[in-house]
Amino acid sequence: MNPDPGNELVDVIDAAGLTIATVTRREMRERRLPHRCIYILVFNQNGNLFVHLRTATKDVYPSHWDVAVGGVLAAGESFAEGALREIYEELGIESTPEPLFPFEYADASTGVRSWAYRICHDGPFRLQPEEIVRGEFVGLQEAVTRSTQDPFCPDGLAVFAEYRKRLAFTP
Repeated sequence: MNPDPGNELVDVIDAAGLTIATVTRREMRERRLPHRCIYILVFNQNGNLFVHLRTATKDVYPSHWDVAVGGVLAAGESFAEGALREIYEELGIESTPEPLFPFEYADASTGVRSWAYRICHDGPFRLQPEEIVRGEFVGLQEAVTRSTQDPFCPDGLAVFAEYRKRLAFTP
């Protein structure tokens, strides 16, 4: 049996990104406290983007599609450490991500300071069943089109839009 993710410890941050408290993930979500997280865009060698369907049990944006793997940093964890951990946990692979840019996002569900990363990997992946129902590689335009038709995580879409704006896709 997996431990309750709501009991994981998370650093709460101030406007400058400095840790001001440590609380459970559950409390962070209930109070919508600002925290750190990472987003990893996963491309294959053909330049397609990995999109995945989140489980219905996720604490934010359940049953939404997402264009990025990643998540909340554990208390005391660095962005780089979190990226390596999330890649292994969610995709079941070891891959060193390329840092892209810092990113801030806030909506009615969450408020984060984050780093965006990318990796290139063709799979196969061992998807984490507690977090991911299924996933597939799609062309960039198809990802954009699907995001207007299906529920997608808005924070991941914001990272994807910033990526396209800043870097223009290069495999």
